Amino acid sequence: MTQPGRAGAVLVVDDDAAIRRSLERGLRLSGFTVRAAADGAGALAALAGDEPPDVLVLDVSMPGMSGIEVCARLRARGEDLPVLMLSALDETADRIAGLQAGGDDYLVKPFALQELVLRLHALLRRRPPAGRETVRAADLVIDPAARTAERAGRSLELTRREFELLEVLARNAGLVLTRDQLLDRVWGYDFDVRTDAVDTFVSYLRRKLEADGRPRLIHTVRGVGFVLRETP
Repeated sequence: MTQPGRAGAVLVVDDDAAIRRSLERGLRLSGFTVRAAADGAGALAALAGDEPPDVLVLDVSMPGMSGIEVCARLRARGEDLPVLMLSALDETADRIAGLQAGGDDYLVKPFALQELVLRLHALLRRRPPAGRETVRAADLVIDPAARTAERAGRSLELTRREFELLEVLARNAGLVLTRDQLLDRVWGYDFDVRTDAVDTFVSYLRRKLEADGRPRLIHTVRGVGFVLRETP
C-alpha cells in the first residue's frame, strides 16, 4: 500500500459532513495528504494558506458561496490548480456552470472512491508541453507559451481545459482523434473511464469558435471521435 502523504495534497470541500469524513478517510488510505473545508469561504481561506494543496475536490452546490464561485475566483486570479467538481445527478446545469468556470473534470455522486483516486492521479500528472511554437490550423492561431488563441484575428476566451483540447485538435488538424485518445492526451486518463467530458468540452469549444457565425471547425466522426478541419 502507498504510504500516506505520498500521492499529493488534496483539499476536499463539501458541506456534507458525512461525505467529507468518508473522502478524508478514503483518500488518506490511498496515499494522499488531505485537508477539508465545509464551505466556499473555508476553501478560499485554506487555498490562501502557506501550504496550498496540489488538487482541489470541490462540491458544486453549497449554501453561501458555491463551488462554481470558488472555482471562478481561483481562475480570475490566475491560479491553475487542478479542480475536480462533485455534483448530484440532478445538478446538470450547475455541473456545466462549474466546468465553464474553470473546473477540469467532474464526478457525479454517488461514485466509487477508486474512480476518484484515478482521476486525481491523472489531474496531478504534469506532462511536459508538446511544444511551445505557435500552432496554426485553418484560421486558428494558438500560442501555447502565452496561452492565447485567436480565430480569424478574434481572441478566444477559453478555460484551461478548453485551451488544451483545442491545442491537441489543432496540432492534429485533419486527423480523427478518438475520445479515448483525447482523454489520454488532454485529461491524462490512461485507464478506462465512463465520462462524457470530451463531448461536453467540444460543445463548449464549438460555441466559442462559432460565436460570430463562422463555419464549424470541430467535426464529429460518428462512432469514432472528433477532427479539426475546415468545412469544404
